[in-house]
Amino acid sequence: MGTEILMLIRIRIPPSTGITSKQQQRQQQLSLIFILHFHFECFVGPFMIHSSLLAAFAASEAMADTKGDTPMSSMFCRRNPLRLIIQGLLLFSLLRLNYASTDPDVEGEALVDLLGALNDSNHQITDWNYHLVSPCFSWSHITCRNGNVISLSLGSAGFSGSLSPSITKLKYLASLDLQNNNIAGVLPDYLANMTHLQNLNLANNNFNGPIPAAWGQLAGLKHLDLSDNNLTGEVPALFFSIPMFNFSRTGLNCGFRLDKPCVSTSPHRASVKNSKVGVVASTASCGGFILLSIGAFFAYRCFYMHRLKDSMFVDVAGEDECKLCFGQIRRFSLREIQLATDNFNETNIIGQGGFGKVYKGILSDASKVAVKRLTDYNSPGGEAAFLREVQLISVAVHRNLLRLIGFCTTTSERILVYPFMQNLSVAHRLRDLKPGERSLDWATRKQIAFGAAHGLEYLHEHCNPKIIHRDLKAANILLDDDFEAVLGDFGLAKLIDTKVTHITTQVRGTMGHIAPEYLSTGKSSEKTDVFGYGITLLELVTGQRAIDFSRLEEEEDVLLLDHIKKLQRENRLEDVVDKNLTSYNEKEVENIVQVALLCTQGSPEDRPTMAEVVNLLHGEGLADRWAEWMQLEEVRDQEVSLLCHQFVWGEESSHDQEAIQLSKAR
Repeated sequence: MGTEILMLIRIRIPPSTGITSKQQQRQQQLSLIFILHFHFECFVGPFMIHSSLLAAFAASEAMADTKGDTPMSSMFCRRNPLRLIIQGLLLFSLLRLNYASTDPDVEGEALVDLLGALNDSNHQITDWNYHLVSPCFSWSHITCRNGNVISLSLGSAGFSGSLSPSITKLKYLASLDLQNNNIAGVLPDYLANMTHLQNLNLANNNFNGPIPAAWGQLAGLKHLDLSDNNLTGEVPALFFSIPMFNFSRTGLNCGFRLDKPCVSTSPHRASVKNSKVGVVASTASCGGFILLSIGAFFAYRCFYMHRLKDSMFVDVAGEDECKLCFGQIRRFSLREIQLATDNFNETNIIGQGGFGKVYKGILSDASKVAVKRLTDYNSPGGEAAFLREVQLISVAVHRNLLRLIGFCTTTSERILVYPFMQNLSVAHRLRDLKPGERSLDWATRKQIAFGAAHGLEYLHEHCNPKIIHRDLKAANILLDDDFEAVLGDFGLAKLIDTKVTHITTQVRGTMGHIAPEYLSTGKSSEKTDVFGYGITLLELVTGQRAIDFSRLEEEEDVLLLDHIKKLQRENRLEDVVDKNLTSYNEKEVENIVQVALLCTQGSPEDRPTMAEVVNLLHGEGLADRWAEWMQLEEVRDQEVSLLCHQFVWGEESSHDQEAIQLSKAR
């Protein structure tokens, strides 16, 4: 076990004479944010450096746009070497180099051992990097909570090895899905040590031997599927009390003749059976039974509607009363989805992100679809919460929103089905063109900018409750046959994070696109989407990624936002435009860049709403808003210059420095 060292450096800067009270207040705010800057960026453990350090740089110039707030990275003079040092730390952390600790991460090591024992001969998993300290950062097939692995989804991966005892090092693992593989060996006793385990799916493998008696210690087990294995012996009586179990086609001593069911009976089936028995046994009181049934129906309906209203997702505070109309969407069986995608064949993958993989599929009627297989099927609230959010997404209908066709849900799957977009995404058209595919001209890019704005405005202003995207980027803007922008992945953050609050349990999004306040506090609102939209506008103009380390060869800005601001200050906007654009309107490009910079201001209060963004794109009020922004930029530059003048590196006597060392086991 390694030790994580956290350092907090506090520096007080005495106010200069002759400055106003308002400036003194800003100076005090500078000192406070400087403390937070050091706490989050400089002295956290290596896997934390990535998220928090990059967050500060994502905010670097943007935070400077606030009224009274201070830029975090601009606390350092632009020419100061410390800025380059911190960006070097950022680069190393993103390259997954562990320079801060020589102790391997226990969970990461356990997962690598597990993968080796499972014999991934088909190379289904390629992103489990042993040198990355935390597997929760970017490893696929993994779900984490509070920095611990809680779910492994490794079904249908073609594994042909065996389980490794290293899996017991995943102390907080609640769900293990290894179904539809060729894993062999006896069912291991050591799984009994995984006391948090709630879902265990080992169906359709080559396990043999009896069920270990030690598994009876798994008091929290709610779902156990051992079907289609070569098992022997009897099923311990304790396992028949598990809410959901399946021992069919295993050779175990269960079945109708032994009065020991091989598959758990669902509550619904039991109630139907009991109802039939009740009808036969109480023919004389049929009228009373019907009346009671009607009363129970209305009581249940009232209770269900009350629960539905109380548990409705509202991502913005202040929305207490929510009404929901269900759209007409199709519920697919898992077999239909498997046939459409050739059993989730890797060759059909057309995209992959934080929510799961996307497969191209062909339905029985020959229609093409995009099948999104969500990675976390064990989200809070279970299937009921998933269905509510699916229904919420289905009623968001707009020409610039991706229409939900249907869904599929089982005990181990959460799947969404969308129409297939032949022209793929904006990101593909900007940076991943194949031979013969045309690049986006300026008229199309401008059309995409307007379409995406209208789609977001609809989610924010016309959906009840409001829907916040949380991960707006070029890769999530699809293109229909007419190259019209179609927003995808909206609402998916709530399918994974279903707590009814505007404070999320896990930040969802893509680095470089995440608003600084969302990353630092976990609070999301419409303004976090506005920030992401601003970055997307810059992608449309430049064709570049939000983060690009190749720029380090010529300058110090790895973030697209910082790069654009630098060129804007130097009046070099002609260098901003994508080289693939052969013709464009310079004034329109300038206006788009101005709107983008207004959308990416550090303070969410200073950013426009999406309704205002639509007007700004049409030129309404843009000149006035831009003049305000320029004035704020001038004030910010003066504050940074004053701070850099007062702060003299290496003179500890001129500052009150307090170092606090915090340690905790990792």
